[in-house]
Amino acid sequence: MDLINDFPEKIRVLITGGAGFIGSAVVRKFLQDLDCIIFNLDKISYASDLNSIYDPLSNKDNLNESRHNLLKIDLYNFSKVDEAVKYADPDFVLHLAAESHVDRSIMGPGAFIESNIVGTYNLLESVRNHYQNLNSRRKETFRFLHVSTDEVFGSLGDIGSFNESTKYDPRSPYSASKAASDHLVNAWYHTYDLPILITNCSNNYGPWQYREKLIPKVIFNGVNNREIPIYGNGKNVRDWLYVEDHVSGILKVLCNGKIGDKYCIGGNQEKTNNEIVNEICELLDELIPKEYSYKNLITYVKDRLGHDQRYAINSSKIKSELAWKPKYSFKEGLLITVSWYIKKFMTKK
Repeated sequence: MDLINDFPEKIRVLITGGAGFIGSAVVRKFLQDLDCIIFNLDKISYASDLNSIYDPLSNKDNLNESRHNLLKIDLYNFSKVDEAVKYADPDFVLHLAAESHVDRSIMGPGAFIESNIVGTYNLLESVRNHYQNLNSRRKETFRFLHVSTDEVFGSLGDIGSFNESTKYDPRSPYSASKAASDHLVNAWYHTYDLPILITNCSNNYGPWQYREKLIPKVIFNGVNNREIPIYGNGKNVRDWLYVEDHVSGILKVLCNGKIGDKYCIGGNQEKTNNEIVNEICELLDELIPKEYSYKNLITYVKDRLGHDQRYAINSSKIKSELAWKPKYSFKEGLLITVSWYIKKFMTKK
């Protein structure tokens, strides 16, 4: 991380969506390991959780206002975003804020257009103005990293994988809005020379993820003796990446990635939804056994509209160019995750 370690003064980092699942993991990493000041721009929506920052760092000198500044702002409000960028005066911008739940995008796509497209545009324009006013030394090291998803590439058949050259083919309002944001970021590089980087990641999992997502939902329903729903026939395939591995990949790209390039970050751990749910149930059977198997709670429900069949990421570029690789196997990451949620959900009873 020479780019960061060689900075002449304390680094100023603007992170959007820093109270979300992946964003908070990035914030924690920066506060724990780097000499920096964080400006956490988050509108604090239903899926935000500041405890994901405060609780893990509660015994560390990382949360005073000189190091972590919460800016409760909606990216849809350009004037507020512009004020925040001026106030943060960042050396790096990491853009993670997004509406991300596919089901919600099907029911109400407007919020995804506002947040993921208009919000990204507002941020890009504010950051462009900021970048143009930097001195030559700060311009040399400035970076805008946009965190996106593999869902922008559409759906795969039984073979093949997504890579940096895969054409965009989004199938849901969520993935379409993220695809649009990717294109905007790329356009601001080519048109305005804004030094950008883009990452597209596979499905993340780990502690602190909001309960509507598959893995925490299965655990919560199991712990509370509720039906565990699986869409369709459960054969849809996703590539799973432990959130801490994703964060390490983001840092690799930020510090060592080639300006204007895209990097796909995946776990190379494909699982069907059936496999995921059954593995979670087996862990629940082992960790909090009952008189019946948690698999008895599984029920198949009507499939999601436009449900993509399979995602898979080819991470060879980031592995070969930036020497990144995931640390956690799916088995290791899932055990950590299930154990953490059991403690969280059981404590709330």
